[in-house]
Amino acid sequence: MTPGERWLAATWTLVRTRLPAAPARVVEVGCGPLGGFVPMLRSNGYDAVGIDPQAPDEAHYRRIEFERAELPQQVDAVVASTSLHHVGNPAQVIDRITSTLTSGGTVVVVEWAWEKFDEHTAEWCFERLGPDDQAGWLPRRRDEWLASGKEWASYLRDWAEREGLHAGEVLVRLLDERLERQLLKHGPYFFPDLADTTDADEQAAIDGGEIRATRIDWVGALL
Repeated sequence: MTPGERWLAATWTLVRTRLPAAPARVVEVGCGPLGGFVPMLRSNGYDAVGIDPQAPDEAHYRRIEFERAELPQQVDAVVASTSLHHVGNPAQVIDRITSTLTSGGTVVVVEWAWEKFDEHTAEWCFERLGPDDQAGWLPRRRDEWLASGKEWASYLRDWAEREGLHAGEVLVRLLDERLERQLLKHGPYFFPDLADTTDADEQAAIDGGEIRATRIDWVGALL
């Protein structure tokens, strides 16, 4: 399995258990080139559409930025997996999400709190990279960091600023301001990109105090 496939498999349970019953209408924000959860949603009877400039060139997808997409009305649920921290204006995007939801509609967000990616967590990840992982995002962060000569915290902050990444705590605050929170959990994030490492392995390291939990699971509703 690719890292993307491992991620989808590991987070599918959260998405499936938090959505209204099929055949609810679901929009996925930032489904990516794999199509995100849309295939699984549709195979489970949902009327699902994915929106992403790099979405598959197939039916049930819209290859456009969410901010520019013509959105369906009366959507029962919106799913956003690791997409909000990349958008230009998260407040605007979340407002668009709420504007397309029905009353009582559900929002399921899986995100990354990059600001919690401390040096201990980074080194734990770097020790678990496989020999064939040199093209991945974690090896690039390791190599850039070592070449920079900076302390990890300084390097990470500079990288996040260059990439325009939004902090997880900011995204949670924006979601809480617009929706009624039903769930907030933190857990494993890096395992799909690590060799011989499962989400359970990463969770054990979190529970043991070796590393920090940087994944955010947030669920809310429009009341």
